[in-house]
Amino acid sequence: MDWFPLYNSIRIALISTVIIFFLGIFAAYYIAKTPRLIKGVLDVFLTLPLVLPPTVVGWLLLRILGPKRIIGSWFLEHLDLKLTMNWWSAIFATTVVIFPLMYRTARGAFESFDETLAYSAQSLGLSNTYIFWRVRMPYCRQGILAGTVLAFARALGEYGATSMICGYTPGRTATISTTVYQLWRTNEDGSAMKWVLVNLAISFVVLLAVNMLEKKNGSRRKGGI
Repeated sequence: MDWFPLYNSIRIALISTVIIFFLGIFAAYYIAKTPRLIKGVLDVFLTLPLVLPPTVVGWLLLRILGPKRIIGSWFLEHLDLKLTMNWWSAIFATTVVIFPLMYRTARGAFESFDETLAYSAQSLGLSNTYIFWRVRMPYCRQGILAGTVLAFARALGEYGATSMICGYTPGRTATISTTVYQLWRTNEDGSAMKWVLVNLAISFVVLLAVNMLEKKNGSRRKGGI
């Protein structure tokens, strides 16, 4: 059994999750403080990939990053770098698709933050950077953690946009999802089922770890730690 699809899926999911972790927190933190009208407009724009079909997201990315498009042709001409049909091209797709999950959960966590804690920290002379990382983030860690895990799990199983922007090449661009589709298409249901079980096992372990961590954090709160 060729394990490349598993390796490729995990590295794509990890890289895209790291990217949206910081982008999602940054966007959620500052947008949460904007006026209601601006917040509503930005919410619609940033959450749009969550409701669009993944194939539409992939098509839009091809219109931007394709070798005959403005951005894609510039990279190809000046850097000899093709932005599509590489294994890392899937990072563009997964990042766009999973960003709304991180953004929405992080913003909800920040909006539930008790601002009196920040005011109290400011009265002690603490910097805004210190308050953000040592007060606000620990307080909102459950929402941040939930968004991160959901984003990773979604990236691991992404198919529509990924298949359009990086295709399927065994040993080069294949992911678990694209491999399952190709095996099903060639009537290799037994092999497809193996990859489905692998994906289910990974998702189960990730969600189980999160639940255990949440219980641990809950116990610490009850213990006053």
